[in-house]
Amino acid sequence: MSQGVVRTVPEGSGQPLSEVYDTALLDLDGVVYAGGDAIDHAVDSLAAARAGGMHLAYVTNNALRTPDTVAGHLTELGIPTEAGDVITSAQAVARLISEQVPAGARVLVIGGEGLRVALRERGLEPVESADDDPAAVVQGYGGPDLAWGRFAEASFAIQRGVPWFASNNDLTIPSGRGIAPGNGAAVQVVRIATGAEPQVAGKPLPPMHRETILRTGAERPLVIGDRLDTDIEGAFNGGVDSLLVLTGVTDGAQLLAAPPQHRPTYVDADLRGLLTGQPEITRTDDGFRCGGWTAAAGAGELELSGDGEALDGLRALCAAAWTAAGDGVCELDGGKALARLGL
Repeated sequence: MSQGVVRTVPEGSGQPLSEVYDTALLDLDGVVYAGGDAIDHAVDSLAAARAGGMHLAYVTNNALRTPDTVAGHLTELGIPTEAGDVITSAQAVARLISEQVPAGARVLVIGGEGLRVALRERGLEPVESADDDPAAVVQGYGGPDLAWGRFAEASFAIQRGVPWFASNNDLTIPSGRGIAPGNGAAVQVVRIATGAEPQVAGKPLPPMHRETILRTGAERPLVIGDRLDTDIEGAFNGGVDSLLVLTGVTDGAQLLAAPPQHRPTYVDADLRGLLTGQPEITRTDDGFRCGGWTAAAGAGELELSGDGEALDGLRALCAAAWTAAGDGVCELDGGKALARLGL
């Protein structure tokens, strides 16, 4: 898939995805774990994909933790991981900053240790105050204990004309207790105070994709994520294929209403989808057929007939919805059809 292509039907694959692609670029929160605990089937599925020769890389917009910490956590979960297999938005934004400020420059950090480690890797000096004469301000997710005064410190520096960078702009982040405010919400606080706009590095923007490819050397990558507006759009912007798993924040209604840049190549329940082929979707006189289901665009709503696996029904509905929408957003009501699938 290349950037700008309007996808109207999820693709099929006669081979397991772990054999079609050389590298899995996996999001973490909502894909591999949630709230620190492994998501069902993640550990075994990733072990099988690795045993079959697929390179696993973990790509996260969360700039709080260092690659060493993330790798240690994954290893504890039963997914052996080296720090070099982890790519963070902190690394992407640190590279972006290093290309625009002098070597050794000071950077005001609003966030956690992941940002500080990434800046030092680029030869930059993290500082804590707007009065430390920073050449840039960088903001990343700092966790629930990040002090409110840190946003004021960023605002003071930005008001003095210091360029502002953000690791990512995700408004929310999944946790074991539910959906929590993400770095994008914190960025909005500083935006309100300053009227400024940051340069953003994380998914879905090109700096993150560039960082990932530079660090992994992937030739046939598959982006795997749970978010349409970061993981799937990032794959679209990078011109690579994607797999959406339904273990995170995206539900069936959001998927059916996805604009072209948010439409994944493949859809599956969880990471077991790496180990299987993907069913073909065929166009018939009655609509789009996948497995035992047929979906069509009716008068004001999406229609679904047949029976079988719920995921096949969802894939057929995607084909009907995206085809009806073209390069726009499907406005047909899919509620009844999704309810029939239990989605």
